[in-house]
Amino acid sequence: MARLLAEVHSEALALSDGRHTIELANSGPATLVGSYKELRSALGNLTSNAVRYTPGGGRIAISWQAHPEGAAFGVSDTGIGVDAQHLPRLTERFYRVDRGRSRETGGTGLGLAIVKHVLERHQARLDISSEPGRGSNFVAVFPARRIQATS
Repeated sequence: MARLLAEVHSEALALSDGRHTIELANSGPATLVGSYKELRSALGNLTSNAVRYTPGGGRIAISWQAHPEGAAFGVSDTGIGVDAQHLPRLTERFYRVDRGRSRETGGTGLGLAIVKHVLERHQARLDISSEPGRGSNFVAVFPARRIQATS
């Protein structure tokens, strides 16, 4: 996970180009069993969304930590947020909160659908909370059976 997290963090820093404060905290398990390529795509989508939807000067926190169910990858931001009525549909293919957002950020409407698909393939789930004008929190929760004990 350390290598994966470093890549995701580095990508977020490059995309931000200094416009945001981006922190990484890794206190989670060293090894998650799964497809590196798929997980890299899913976790990268979550972090790039945070950068795209957080105005300059905002903060983004990326975390990997133990969770009561296994482990959790989280991305929290101080971005524009999403109204509660849209949260249940965010992972649908091509769903848009509004068309202006996608034009401004260059999104395709597939990022969170890909995240959901990858997480399902890894028996994980995505928890989303958000408040307009205050930011969003995306947490991918992985089951304990996906954590590999290190010796």
